[in-house]
Amino acid sequence: MDWGTELWDQCDVIEKHTQSGLDLVEKYIKFVKERTEIEQNYAKQIRNLTKKYSPKRGSKEEQESRFSSHLSFFDVLNEMNDYAGQRELIAENMMMSICIELTKYLQELKLERKTHLSDAKKAQQSLETTYKQLDNSKKRFEREWREAEKSAQYAEKTDQDINATKADVEKAKQQAHMRTHIAEECKNDYAAQLQKYNKEQNQFYFTDMPLIFNKLQDMDERRVQKLGQTYILFAETEKQVMPIIGKCLEGIIRAGTSVNEKNDSLALVEQHKSGFERPGDLEFEDYSQGINRASSDSSLGTPKGPLDLLGKNKSKPFWLFSKKSKPAATEDFGHLPPEQRRKRLQQKIDDISKELQKELDQSEALGKMKDVYEKNPQMGDPASLAPQINQTTHSIERLRGELNKYESWLAGAGGRGDSHRYSTHSLNNNTGNSVYSPDVAPSDESTPDSSQAIYAEFDDDFEEEELSTPIGQCTALYNFPGSSEGTISMQEGEVLAVVEEDKGDGWTRVRRNNGDEGYIPTSYANISLNK
Repeated sequence: MDWGTELWDQCDVIEKHTQSGLDLVEKYIKFVKERTEIEQNYAKQIRNLTKKYSPKRGSKEEQESRFSSHLSFFDVLNEMNDYAGQRELIAENMMMSICIELTKYLQELKLERKTHLSDAKKAQQSLETTYKQLDNSKKRFEREWREAEKSAQYAEKTDQDINATKADVEKAKQQAHMRTHIAEECKNDYAAQLQKYNKEQNQFYFTDMPLIFNKLQDMDERRVQKLGQTYILFAETEKQVMPIIGKCLEGIIRAGTSVNEKNDSLALVEQHKSGFERPGDLEFEDYSQGINRASSDSSLGTPKGPLDLLGKNKSKPFWLFSKKSKPAATEDFGHLPPEQRRKRLQQKIDDISKELQKELDQSEALGKMKDVYEKNPQMGDPASLAPQINQTTHSIERLRGELNKYESWLAGAGGRGDSHRYSTHSLNNNTGNSVYSPDVAPSDESTPDSSQAIYAEFDDDFEEEELSTPIGQCTALYNFPGSSEGTISMQEGEVLAVVEEDKGDGWTRVRRNNGDEGYIPTSYANISLNK
């Protein structure tokens, strides 16, 4: 069923219908454009939101990022940022595959429709022109035939008139004959024009217009098919990124399940435990005896409580929720509580040790390069390395001095120093032949400096230590990874021997049956000491 056969007389209907179809395409393009704008604005708002709640570098929130709840929230922000990227991808794909492509296709349809309607209009105008010619020839034939009839009647009347001369009769007959001849010519012309018009009309209604209507039908059906494809593409564009969006949402779920309240509590203890003892009972001051009692706390060494460290009046009680003035920071971290001070000193020592190791490696590399230059002068001048060697040697001496300084502060703060002695021992072994001086060649018989002597003394003490006798045992309440240096891993329910009890820093030293020793969080085990 085609338009050319069934709708041969509905040209206006076809014209309006095809225009309505093009309007629908244009409307759908605008709809998709607005959808892409919504997606872009949505993605932009999500990005701004994640940026707003992401911690700034050096902020307090970033410092608290060691807690699993904070880390998980940062993971949520990262996943939401990736989610915003997928929404932007949806908008971009819709704009490229639907809006731009469909706009180009719409222009082609408009041009094609205009061409078909123009052909129809030309065919209509040609038929109308032929009809006008037919009508003119018909009217002329009608007029000339009437004139011929009048001329024939006048000639007959003249012939019967007795008063008319022979010349008048002859003239009237000639006039009638001429008019009859003209009328015959008009009749033949009218017949020819009628035949021509009927032929063109038949061509117009049975060939030309059906062909144009069928072309318009084909164009409209292609438009409908294209719209259906873009409707599907509208959904497929978003469906393609759904797996990635699903992964983003799964990442948020993983972030939520990775929150560990026990580890957060332990991290808070490790971060803020002061190592102070709880305040003891206040002593009775008997003013009736007139005796000024001196403070009973006269012990030397590390302060035993927060009042000693802050220099407060010991006769006044210590209030937990009172606002404390923040002491001025010092280089030896003496402004911090004992436990926090030991941790900060140990962290500083670790940082200096790493930096020292880098300088030692660089010094060793410079020494090897100098040897190569001395053996192969064409490769370079050994003297050109002197400034770098001098600078490296100076940096090593400076770092060793700082290392000794912080080690002495750590020893005075009551640090255990097990992991520290191990690290310094390894550094000591790497320094024997790695420091090159521009003036003095390295030698195995060179006298070790004072810091090396201290390290050797520490090593001797460490090697002479014997396994201490257990003072009790403990049962693990939770799993502990033991990933930090000096710690030992344990599984829930595991029984370990206690070789050193908690000294107030929250850690207990234990030993396995195979001889492995290390520290575990005191709160992670049920400890029973021998009596």
